[in-house]
Amino acid sequence: MSEAIPQSWRPVLEPVLATPEARKLGGWLKAEEAAGKQVYPPRGTRLAALALTPLEAVRCVILGQDPYHGPGQAHGLAFSVQAGVKVPPSLVNIYKELEADLGLPRPQTGDLSRWAQQGVLLLNNTLTVEAGQAGSHAGRGWDAVTDACVAAVAASALPTVFILWGSHAKKKASRVPALSRAGHHLVLTSAHPSPLSAHNGFFGSRPFSQTNAFLEQAGRGTIDWRV
Repeated sequence: MSEAIPQSWRPVLEPVLATPEARKLGGWLKAEEAAGKQVYPPRGTRLAALALTPLEAVRCVILGQDPYHGPGQAHGLAFSVQAGVKVPPSLVNIYKELEADLGLPRPQTGDLSRWAQQGVLLLNNTLTVEAGQAGSHAGRGWDAVTDACVAAVAASALPTVFILWGSHAKKKASRVPALSRAGHHLVLTSAHPSPLSAHNGFFGSRPFSQTNAFLEQAGRGTIDWRV
């Protein structure tokens, strides 16, 4: 891959990216773009979640599935869109729960960079997607890269919150042994915030207040969830 690995994540990712599978992924992405296919997010932003949230700074992990596939939306952070872009339906529901949980007004922007800068790792399972084709890059090799990131956080001695929305995030966490047993981390699970499932347990799950209560008790401060 042509993406520069952020310094704190290099020990985690360099062994993974040296594998034949990762080189195959990189070659496939180049071929897709050479064939004229539009890939989101643009080059240089695909590891933005890791760049904005160094490994040692992670206090909370929110797992997404793959980037938004509309023009100008994805910028490397799960559930986030670039400033000025219409807030997508899942993020609208996240904001509704944020308001119900903490009493914060619903943000007008969908850019969650401020969360990332406070130690919220907004990590998608698959880090690229073809324009207009949701899930189109799943199974191409990104899983090994992002699994390694989640495992590295889970291996840390620092108490951390893992927020798993929907079956896809839960399945990913199940591949990390440190998260499938009782330990010093907090794992919060609920339905996905998508309009199709938000009423099945996402609304009322209060992930933001639970995260802050846990982090404060662990001596890691709290997250200012305002956007």
